[in-house]
Amino acid sequence: MKNLNFLKNNLIAHRGMHNNIDIPENSIKAFKEAIKNKYIIELDIHLLKDNTIVVFHDDNLKRMTGINKNIKDYTYEELKKISLLNTKYTIPTFKEVLDLIDGQVPVIVEFKYDRKAGLLENEAVKLLDNYKGLFCVKSFNPMSVRWFKKHRKNYIRGLLVDNKWTNKKEIISSSMILRFICKPDFLSCKYSIIDKRRVKKMSKKIPVLGWTIKNKTNYLKYKDKFYNIICENFKDFL
Repeated sequence: MKNLNFLKNNLIAHRGMHNNIDIPENSIKAFKEAIKNKYIIELDIHLLKDNTIVVFHDDNLKRMTGINKNIKDYTYEELKKISLLNTKYTIPTFKEVLDLIDGQVPVIVEFKYDRKAGLLENEAVKLLDNYKGLFCVKSFNPMSVRWFKKHRKNYIRGLLVDNKWTNKKEIISSSMILRFICKPDFLSCKYSIIDKRRVKKMSKKIPVLGWTIKNKTNYLKYKDKFYNIICENFKDFL
């Protein structure tokens, strides 16, 4: 049986320890702050058109850079010139971030799904297979989680779930029904749905991580309902 104890070593820093003012999410500075405070790091990865893997959340660059273009259409040479939120920080590569963390704290890697499942995963394991620190993988896309079930059985894998969808793609990818084809080792769900019958049933079988707690009220209300919680704005409530 896989050992998931490291997932509750400390609270989990959502996209690093950021404030999205002078410390952008998923930036080198955000990860340095999380490491300094010994928080588990949660981050997101995308595959560029030159097969470079970068750490970034959205499919589109607009929210974090002001540029209304999809990240998958860039090469890293093009992307590395673009700043995050007009700061001195740019979008880092996955390799750069893993080299920085270097096993100092555990890492939760979320695989984004703007490409066919298997493409990003196949490139990412080239780095993760040689990474010496503690880590796990997760995705909203059960096909991604299934890929790891088939090709990297030793990896700890998680399925993200929510109950709010904006398009057909999200309805399909977030379906709890599809958990059976990927057999996750843990769930990661929006904190507000922990009392839903389907989630409570699964929480009796596997650990559930809650996301994203951003204030003291919700922290106190939900902290004991989850195996661990993913947080932002730590200084406001800890």
